[in-house]
Amino acid sequence: MATTTPQTLLESERTRLQSILDSLRQETANVTSDGETFSEGAADQHPADMGTETFELEKDLSIQNNIEAELADVEWAKKRLDEGTYGVCDACGRKIAKARLEAMPAARFCVKDQQRAERDHHAA
Repeated sequence: MATTTPQTLLESERTRLQSILDSLRQETANVTSDGETFSEGAADQHPADMGTETFELEKDLSIQNNIEAELADVEWAKKRLDEGTYGVCDACGRKIAKARLEAMPAARFCVKDQQRAERDHHAA
């Protein structure tokens, strides 16, 4: 069985995320440029429908922001790969488990430190 290289994993993840982002951007562009803005269509649209459309648009924009952040993480991981620090936990300096990197190629933390970071984030 061939081992997948970190470069291949990162490039595959970048391609996957970019595809999702492109799709979301196209969907959002269709909603916002379908020839009618929300205010132009307001006369014949129920306020609840407008609220739903606004919610969906805001949700899509939020997802786009998250994916853009993930893409930035992938680019940062590629830089770390070039520098020779890829696969090393940013918090403790220990190696990140291979299985974790295969599942999340842009992981910056080992599982223990990731859990700590998430716990600290939720406590704040």
